[in-house]
Amino acid sequence: MARLASGFWVGAYLQRLRLADLPVYVTARGDAESGAVLVKLATLDGRARLFHRVTTPEGRRWDILADGPEPEVDAAIARQRGFDPDLWVLEVESRDGRHLLEEDGLAD
Repeated sequence: MARLASGFWVGAYLQRLRLADLPVYVTARGDAESGAVLVKLATLDGRARLFHRVTTPEGRRWDILADGPEPEVDAAIARQRGFDPDLWVLEVESRDGRHLLEEDGLAD
């Protein structure tokens, strides 16, 4: 199966979030062709969750990389960026925890 270029996927995800009235920010711009993507979900109560895409025998899916107080999640992002400078980091703000990653076209 062909993979979408990272920049293309990010652009589509940003548009979908904006259409759903979910604030989103690109906090680190990665490689447009093959950069990995992290999505930080800030629930605006001092907590956050960090998602990354994993590949399993069943296919690709989004999994939680870090979950907890926002400074701890930010530290996890900094560690990931330390060994992957081509990494995209997107931050979604949603009090009710919406991130849309499970929706068709974004989940895999």
